[in-house]
Amino acid sequence: MRKRVLVLCTGNSARSQMAEGLLHHDAGDRFDVFSAGVEPTEVRPLAIAAMLEVGIDISEQRSKSVAEFANQEFDYVITVCDNANQQCPMFPGKAERIHWSIEDPAEAQGDQQAKLDVFRRVRDTLRERLKTLDVQ
Repeated sequence: MRKRVLVLCTGNSARSQMAEGLLHHDAGDRFDVFSAGVEPTEVRPLAIAAMLEVGIDISEQRSKSVAEFANQEFDYVITVCDNANQQCPMFPGKAERIHWSIEDPAEAQGDQQAKLDVFRRVRDTLRERLKTLDVQ
């Protein structure tokens, strides 16, 4: 039976979207994965670009509010920013809360290449952290 995972960040525009795509791609046979934000916006083009570089297309994903998942049960609720961790609601059931404070690539400075480099670094950090779910 697949475990249910919800990944939360503030805007559901980059970190949580990339994590959703990564976990679905890398371990979709073991996890049903969703992402949401406490203040949803839209999926950032640089998040889409960084994911395409590793063969994962998240261009059809949409930014969602955490309210859409309010009454659902999850095995893991992962917050990937401090703001989402502070605002994360309680979920029914036995969800294990996991918090990773990961830099916000949307705040990257510089030209497009410098910003894309930050999105890549965040993508790779998320992929490494998500691997730890496989051993639990």
